[in-house]
Amino acid sequence: MFSMSEMKLRSKIIRGLLLCVILTNIMLAIYCLSTPFQVKGRDSEEATCATSMSKEMITSDSTGTKAQVEKCSPKVNIMFMKTHKTASSTLLNILFRFGEKNKLRFAFPDGRNDFFYPSPFLPSQVKDYKPGECFNIVCNHMRFAPHEVSKLLPADAVYITILRDPANVFDSSFHYYHRAVPLTWRIKGDHKLAEFLHHPEMFYTPDAYNSFYLKNLLFFDFGFDNNLRAEDPRATQAIHSLSERFHLVLIAEHFDESLILLKDLLCWTMEDLLFFKLNARKNSSVSQLTPELRAKALEWNGSDWKLYQHFNSTFWTRVEEFGIERMAREVKELRRRNAEMKALCVEGGGAVEPQMIEDRRLLPWQPVGEASILGYNMKKEIDGRFRTLCRKMLTPEIQYLSELGVSLWITRLWGWVKDTLLQV
Repeated sequence: MFSMSEMKLRSKIIRGLLLCVILTNIMLAIYCLSTPFQVKGRDSEEATCATSMSKEMITSDSTGTKAQVEKCSPKVNIMFMKTHKTASSTLLNILFRFGEKNKLRFAFPDGRNDFFYPSPFLPSQVKDYKPGECFNIVCNHMRFAPHEVSKLLPADAVYITILRDPANVFDSSFHYYHRAVPLTWRIKGDHKLAEFLHHPEMFYTPDAYNSFYLKNLLFFDFGFDNNLRAEDPRATQAIHSLSERFHLVLIAEHFDESLILLKDLLCWTMEDLLFFKLNARKNSSVSQLTPELRAKALEWNGSDWKLYQHFNSTFWTRVEEFGIERMAREVKELRRRNAEMKALCVEGGGAVEPQMIEDRRLLPWQPVGEASILGYNMKKEIDGRFRTLCRKMLTPEIQYLSELGVSLWITRLWGWVKDTLLQV
């Protein structure tokens, strides 16, 4: 006979196993439901955008020296490769506002907030896509396929992306997605990330469901094999191909400097770059990697580390070419204007935990089983000249996509499932 404590323990284990099975089946069902039958189109001229989508807009950079204040035409054809856990949601909000203000045409997904990730991108994933149609901006999460993406954009499109230190990407991804990655469910204790990094071979299987969240996630986002070792020549070739494709790679750890380089590349104004940090984790859920764990994370994510080191180096070369003093001056101005907007817009002056957000339209998407992503409360008394801008700067990705007319029924269905049935 089992004792009462043993029976309770067995009951708890059974409930946990049932929850895992239900969660896995729901995720698989929604994924299958949301992934249409896709057939690659012919590589023909008629399937490729050949139309200029430029708009006549003149701007000047008032923050440079007299010799640098030159009229130029803002770039409006932009491909932003949105990577995971890299401050990309903040940059996405900037692109949404610029595109909406200038009445640009976005290529949006259909039914959800990403292009059927983790499937490789195809033009057929774009809402109401017709071969040969042109768009100004492509910016939602995807698994990058450059040849397919190029079919949507004019030849003069600017390609940009953002990277973050891979140890921090891994840390953030592990905590954000671990309940959606069955490989992590059997890790015991309160220090799952440390346990994983000490014995990754015990918990990782390359072909397992959602396993890409656990190894070289950036490499995977760019469409490469995330199981390539850093010393593999194919990893070097992959990085070289990205160098050839992207006009600017932003670095999350130097976000302000990255935006100044972006402003210079796109010929935008400082007003176009104003931002509040979106989709940040609350401090209690941000683990502090020890030097030992950080080293293990970088070793485990070796290809991502090689990728980051390459573009971090080229980034600082760009900064030097731009001018160190000029960069410092413009970063200072950007921070001053952001501080002004925060004082105008944000109740309490900073981000708050999800349960403290009064307006659900400003509540960010939360991970499965927890509420750890911060958001904002907007001040109630705001000068009418700034109210719309404040609201848009504070609006999370899902809500902003809805405002731009994107149907998100699959995303919202999954949100209901995770918030109603999978709370733990």
